[in-house]
Amino acid sequence: MRKLVYITNQVCGPGGLERVLSIKASFLAENLDYEVHILTLNQEDDSLFYDFSTKIKYHNISVGGNPISYFLSYRKGIKSILSKIKPDVVSVCDDGIKGLLLPLLVGKQCPMVYERHVSKNIEAKGDQSGIRGMITKIKFKLMDFGGSFYDKFIVLTNGNLNEWKLKNTMVIPNPLSFFPDAQSTVENKKVLAVGKQSFQKGYDRLLQSWKTVQKKNPDWQLDIYGTINESEGLDQLAKELGVSETVNFYAPVKNIAEKYKEASIYVMSSRYEGFGMVLTEAMAFGVPCVSFDCPFGPSDIISDQENGILVKNDDIQGLADGMIALISDEEKRKAMGQNARESVAYYFPERIASIWDDLFKSITKQAS
Repeated sequence: MRKLVYITNQVCGPGGLERVLSIKASFLAENLDYEVHILTLNQEDDSLFYDFSTKIKYHNISVGGNPISYFLSYRKGIKSILSKIKPDVVSVCDDGIKGLLLPLLVGKQCPMVYERHVSKNIEAKGDQSGIRGMITKIKFKLMDFGGSFYDKFIVLTNGNLNEWKLKNTMVIPNPLSFFPDAQSTVENKKVLAVGKQSFQKGYDRLLQSWKTVQKKNPDWQLDIYGTINESEGLDQLAKELGVSETVNFYAPVKNIAEKYKEASIYVMSSRYEGFGMVLTEAMAFGVPCVSFDCPFGPSDIISDQENGILVKNDDIQGLADGMIALISDEEKRKAMGQNARESVAYYFPERIASIWDDLFKSITKQAS
């Protein structure tokens, strides 16, 4: 039995990384005979949003204070726990600088893998001229430097490969969360979006597109599920655009599968993504997707006009046109939805987990 330790910030939230880890770690523990440990920071006794295998063992370290105190407690806590577990392999799921530099901070007691769940673009917000641009370039160089010390550096899409100046990269996509027997009828007048309210998710762009959609289809509703962030000002923007009557904002729900089943179209307005697991989830229910072709993920998942619609990134009118095209043609929705459901078989958990299993076996064999 191989001992596998995942190191991440927390797994109690409703985010994509937490969902992926709940599926992947649970499959390895339940089906592939791994002793799986998850090491978190400052999680304490917070309850888990997603279901994890009861076989998984949890460890938590408390970090805080000024940067020096934080760094010392982080390094000491991780080294202490790893020395007790004596893992065969460590997989780091932390998109911060500290995660990228972990092999240097704690030393490599065993093979180490890094999992990158977001695009590098998350570090390059706003105007990149002047000092801000210089800081971003330094960050990128530091990230590449840290990533080079891992045995394997995993990204989620082919597009992500080009972001990293590394020789140890490999693409392993996220596993599918579910593949239900029942699927959407795509007859309800509902468009769905899922994800926390943030600059990344681009809901400001979606609301602008929805203004055009609503004018032609006032009887359709747009439901957005995700952690609500008042500072994004989306409620106010919806009012200013005159769409508040047909747009509904909801906090995350555990039964999100039911929301996919009720939807007829899924829309992704993200400025950038690590993968876009919500697309594969919607497609599993036979729901066709309309998405910006943002970096990176949608173009790996959606074949334009076959199992969904890809729109040039930031083409507000194009996103509206894509939704309108599917709203006005029920047969097209059903055909694309069926193609979508068939195409996501590529992401079945057993297939993705077997790729991870082969990787872990390979790097531990090389180390022995």
